[in-house]
Amino acid sequence: MTPTPVGMRCPECAGRTTPVRRLGTGLSRGSAPATYALIAINVAFFVAEIAAGGSAGVSFSGGGSVYHNLALFGPKIADGEWYRIVTGGFLHAGLLHIAFNMFALFILGTLLEPAIGTPRFLGIYGVSLLAGSCGALIVTPDALTVGASGAIFGLMSAAFIIARHRGLEQVAGQIGLYVLINLAFTFGVSGISVGGHIGGLIGGAVAALVVAFGERRRVGGLVEGLAMLALAAAAIAGCLVAASAA
Repeated sequence: MTPTPVGMRCPECAGRTTPVRRLGTGLSRGSAPATYALIAINVAFFVAEIAAGGSAGVSFSGGGSVYHNLALFGPKIADGEWYRIVTGGFLHAGLLHIAFNMFALFILGTLLEPAIGTPRFLGIYGVSLLAGSCGALIVTPDALTVGASGAIFGLMSAAFIIARHRGLEQVAGQIGLYVLINLAFTFGVSGISVGGHIGGLIGGAVAALVVAFGERRRVGGLVEGLAMLALAAAAIAGCLVAASAA
């Protein structure tokens, strides 16, 4: 045996170089085009709200024609305005509201999107948004509800599950603490959509489990995509049922 910097090796192996292997992405910052696009869409909607008479201040009070015509609202959805299920997730009630949500979207999106890829990220975001709308309609169907919080809570739970799935326990612990802090605010501060946050959290978790299962079983993108579509359809059906029951 021959002593080497990496331990004792046989004479034949000692003269060979050790090939370098690079592990796949865990959770790290990187390119996140969908994240930036989603932030831009949310900002564009907010500008439209202000132009239509909405609040541009720091209060959490919405207003204006865009807000009233596109916000999540059970009775209007029951009357056929189903698009509110989606558009409500891109509106915000004031400058602080959108600032908090877009900061969280930037942090979570630039962490999660490079790790799982843009299609999976968009799938999780979409399912979370729809599940958040469903949760809000179940709990407060007669209230005007806006904000990307449901989708963002879904990204939180998804990041936690993906980190655990890939063995990144320290990262998962940090994200888990972040989730707990935000849940404390959800239940401790008035005027926050508890149903929207919990619905998004559940939707994001289930969507992330689809991704984890796909990675573990190597089922392919088509199967994952169909599963995401099924989750989205279930969330939309839940929204329509909850709105009709209001």
